Amino acid sequence: MSEIAVYCMPGMAASPKIFEYIHLPKPYKLHLLSWISPIKEESLSAYAKRMSERVTAVDSVLIGVSFGGVLVQEMAKHIQVRKVIIVSSVKSRNELPLPMKMARTTNAHKLLPTQWINNLDALALFAFGKGIQKRLKLYQKYLSERNPDYLDWSIDTLVHWDQEEADASVIHIHGKKDTVFPMKYLSKPFIAIEGGHAAIITSAQWFNSELPKLLLKN
Repeated sequence: MSEIAVYCMPGMAASPKIFEYIHLPKPYKLHLLSWISPIKEESLSAYAKRMSERVTAVDSVLIGVSFGGVLVQEMAKHIQVRKVIIVSSVKSRNELPLPMKMARTTNAHKLLPTQWINNLDALALFAFGKGIQKRLKLYQKYLSERNPDYLDWSIDTLVHWDQEEADASVIHIHGKKDTVFPMKYLSKPFIAIEGGHAAIITSAQWFNSELPKLLLKN
């Protein structure tokens, strides 16, 4: 069987290191993507088109975590892919938690002080959820994207994501204790697993066992 490329997109503010414990058997080969700087006032669709140019393999698999899950769904609108898998993410704007939906009309998210990006503890909690307090120092190594322009763009773009209908072909994997995107706001189907927003790290053993099976499904 010929090699199948699996492109992995980390979450907001996170580096590709979040996938360091993910190991897939042949014929799958992991390719790690990193965030690129957005152009001023760039739309998510335009950004996704630029990012999709980094997917050079034909008929590949896209895996996205958190905001990266939103991005890979948009990338799949520009290129032909074999499968889209999102982790700790949402399938449409209707699954966003209430505060994010409210921010869409109030723009309250724009009041966030940019100084908080220099506080690694605060950034780690924002990126990985409340379940990691005891391991903050460990998680800080996964944070690489701290440019305020990128973070402002990411938050604003997520809040204003315009996808109304979930794509039924997207495979959605979600931690039961996710505090960033609480499970109560999600629409079925999704696969609930143990863990919080950082499930891709804390439940890596589950992913290594189950991802190959999910990738084989039609």
